[in-house]
Amino acid sequence: MAEPQWYWCLEHNTAVTEDDPCPPSRRLGPYPSRAAAENWKQTVEARNEAWDALEKDDGAD
Repeated sequence: MAEPQWYWCLEHNTAVTEDDPCPPSRRLGPYPSRAAAENWKQTVEARNEAWDALEKDDGAD
């Protein structure tokens, strides 16, 4: 049996599995673990910073 995928529910501010009744439009993910879902904000911030750095580098030419 496959490991469950985890999501962050924006409505309830908690980690949930795909079986949760919260609609997909109110979830972020999927994440590979509960801990990863709970740390969604750090993941998003790091990704945004990396994208901003790429855009800055691309614009320097």
